[in-house]
Amino acid sequence: MGRASRFQLLAAAAAVFLLLHAPLLVSCADLDALIYKGCANQSFPGGALPPTVAALSSALSAQAGSAKFYKTSSPSSAGSSTSVFGLFQCRGDLSGSDCATCVSRAMSSWRDVCGASVAARVQLAGCLALYEVSGFPQVSGVQMLFKTCGTGSGGGGDFEVRRDTAFAALEGGVATSSGGFVATSYQAVYAMAQCEGDLSTGDCGQCVTQAVQHVEVECGGAPSGQVYLDKCYISYSYYPHGVPHGGGMGGQQTAKTVAIVLGGAVGVGFLVICLLFARSLVKKKEDY
Repeated sequence: MGRASRFQLLAAAAAVFLLLHAPLLVSCADLDALIYKGCANQSFPGGALPPTVAALSSALSAQAGSAKFYKTSSPSSAGSSTSVFGLFQCRGDLSGSDCATCVSRAMSSWRDVCGASVAARVQLAGCLALYEVSGFPQVSGVQMLFKTCGTGSGGGGDFEVRRDTAFAALEGGVATSSGGFVATSYQAVYAMAQCEGDLSTGDCGQCVTQAVQHVEVECGGAPSGQVYLDKCYISYSYYPHGVPHGGGMGGQQTAKTVAIVLGGAVGVGFLVICLLFARSLVKKKEDY
């Protein structure tokens, strides 16, 4: 065997080793695609956002590269008598740069999708960003804000057993999760959950349980679904014949690479979840 051949063999072996032992790299498109929006019916006087909203946006942007969750208030100033509260929440598997990009896109969409509303909530595939005036009416943390279900059927009882097993793993996983993020898979069912970053383990578990109950009722035997509550959301998909190539993602979308150290099965689950997001993204107008 010549030197070139031995070098190629060693390079191939090294590549296999890295694939088996390094953090799994998967591609997820459209992190900044709009899932849903929530806009208050009331608007700021004069039909323009006050300076406090811009100040809030700057404060949130400053943290998005180093934190997955952050909330703060922008107090009233000489130019505005209105104080504003806001937060962002990135999916737990995003890199700092992807989180910052997603949050920036979400906040820049506030005016585009909600005008001068006194409260705006923009949920993208990779993150959430919201603001509301002080004293804005609050809702229960487990109130359902949005849901979408796939078409067709998962195939009856066997699918539902698999799905429920994956859901049970989600509910159990929040007890040891980092930042309220859990991704798991069981026999071709792939599921993910994300809680708001400041929820306690108990509250996160309760929220995920409520989301599971909602998706079971709302989506029934559908092969995929997403349910967003005020403080958490879950997503699942079922691919009994394997992950479809392309996933319907089309050439116009740009892929972003995310490293996750969760093992092969969960890594594949995350990829399918990305495909689910890309295939089932919808734009729906909802009011608080």
